[in-house]
Amino acid sequence: MNKVILIKKYFEEKKFVESNIQSFNHLLEKGLQEVVEENKEAEPTIIPHNIEKFKIRFGRITVGKPEITEADGSKRPIYPTEARLRKLSYSAPIYLEISTYINDVQRENFISEVGKMPIMLKSQHCNLHGLSREDLIKRGEDATDPGGYFIINGIEKVIVNVEDLAANNFMVEKSDGEFQGRFFSAHGSYKIPHNFERKKDGIYYMSFARVKSMPIIVILKALGLVKDEEIMKSISTEKTYEEVILNLFEFVEIKTQEDAIDYIAKRIGITQVKDIRMERTKEVVDKYLLPNVGMEPTFRLLKGKNICKMLKNFIDVSNGTIDPADKDHYMNKRIRLSGELLVDLFRVNFKILIGDILYNFQRIIKRGKLPSIRVIIRDKLLTSRIYSSMATGEWVGGRQGISQRMSKARIMSA
Repeated sequence: MNKVILIKKYFEEKKFVESNIQSFNHLLEKGLQEVVEENKEAEPTIIPHNIEKFKIRFGRITVGKPEITEADGSKRPIYPTEARLRKLSYSAPIYLEISTYINDVQRENFISEVGKMPIMLKSQHCNLHGLSREDLIKRGEDATDPGGYFIINGIEKVIVNVEDLAANNFMVEKSDGEFQGRFFSAHGSYKIPHNFERKKDGIYYMSFARVKSMPIIVILKALGLVKDEEIMKSISTEKTYEEVILNLFEFVEIKTQEDAIDYIAKRIGITQVKDIRMERTKEVVDKYLLPNVGMEPTFRLLKGKNICKMLKNFIDVSNGTIDPADKDHYMNKRIRLSGELLVDLFRVNFKILIGDILYNFQRIIKRGKLPSIRVIIRDKLLTSRIYSSMATGEWVGGRQGISQRMSKARIMSA
């Protein structure tokens, strides 16, 4: 009975869609900027002969309030009722600061509209935000409407919450009699699966990105944990694991970090001269091994310590000391709300926009001209792609049905 009272009290103060509105507000305040930071510089491959270096930099991104551009070119605020009646999209312009540099000297700096973002009703950027009951009624709105949905081409659309496995959470499961360790390392656009396994030879292996079935001891040595004693202490200071001693003995001939990196390079088929081979392998390790920890060389030791803790967990589950993880338990799951799903959509399409800017720039360079970036931005590209996903429900990653038509039908009790 107490649970019922608590739930009732919670929804007296909070709207059912409050979490989705907060998620969308976070998208506009921080999410879009984080995507721009991931892609803050672009360099065309074709530049004029008299220029050594040309860079395009992307700075601050902001979103305005929902507006409409009439046939005569005039702009004015739009409210949801008008968008529904005129079969328009309730959206706001996205403004991006863009700078170009020739030989590290700024050539131009401007703010341009790069597309339109559908605005969730009752979010901070919605024109209904903060209006009183009387003002909402004057605008033709239902004063009790909680919001939390979008209007695309006059149709009310809602983004469905998606249940997903938690990222950056190591789990050990038993499958077909064998134990498997799984870990999805997520950082920005990176979401890389990592797998742990123990084969019949008693050696522990790890797979990630293009690195398949690599001995964990070799990876630890490549990350800077070269001494056997250091590896043992990083796994556990309380207990000595015989299984780890066997693995250390197997790779005793790898004595330096350089030896370990070279071993990985040869196993994954990098065949250039040694200096290039080493650099390419270091890049693979830095970018694709636990990118959530960090993607700079300074994070290698920390990555090694994290792998040691995962290995300890894997061994303890294999030995029956602790229970395997239950992937269906809600502790190991996350609900992805509209803001997070729209970040995924924007991230993919922002990269396409950058690719389009570079393509148009290089095409004009081939004609012997140096164009202004301002005139080659196709703002309709980003807009049309976002609208298309919102209208059809087809999302990045091959997911379908993410955006669905909202039904307001109510079944009245007799």
